[in-house]
Amino acid sequence: MAKKDKKNKKKITLFPKKNVKRGGRNWYVIHTYSGYEDQVADNMKQRIESMGMQEKIFDVMVPTEKSVEMKGGKRKILEKKIFPGYVLVEMMVEEDSWYVVRNTPNVTGFIGFGTSPTPISQDEVKRLKRKMGEEMPKFKIDFKIGDQVKITDGPFKDFDGVVDAIDEQKGKIKVLVNMFGRETPVTLDFLQAKKI
Repeated sequence: MAKKDKKNKKKITLFPKKNVKRGGRNWYVIHTYSGYEDQVADNMKQRIESMGMQEKIFDVMVPTEKSVEMKGGKRKILEKKIFPGYVLVEMMVEEDSWYVVRNTPNVTGFIGFGTSPTPISQDEVKRLKRKMGEEMPKFKIDFKIGDQVKITDGPFKDFDGVVDAIDEQKGKIKVLVNMFGRETPVTLDFLQAKKI
């Protein structure tokens, strides 16, 4: 897509050719309004099909991962967006494919320099896909033995204690709580306590 600049009478390309490998199939990051990632991905898939761009735009992905949270005293596994406000698109960047993606509702632009989209590495895409494919989320336990903690959920809520043991596989910690003048071991989900 090109326009003529009336002053200089030369062609201005709206889609710069430098820094873009023509005909190359790469993954690109698209910026969207936060909260609209799934809607943008659905709209883009419909536009690709309706405009016959399947040979230039191959895949659209909203990177998500599973995370564990405590709600109502129960552990819940939720799916969260890894990069809120971003969608990944595998495509060959050409004027028509760029136009289809860029003009999808709620897309604010490609990530890159100026109007030139910058592809992300295949290693990064593989790492994201691996992270998305994990069945159970890994527990990130931020406690060490001997840490002072406050219990935030369950029957021992608001008790203070000391971390005595950590089971990273199950996401559990054992806390020694002072009850009636004695230290009593209490096994908790790691989400049921916070450091003091």
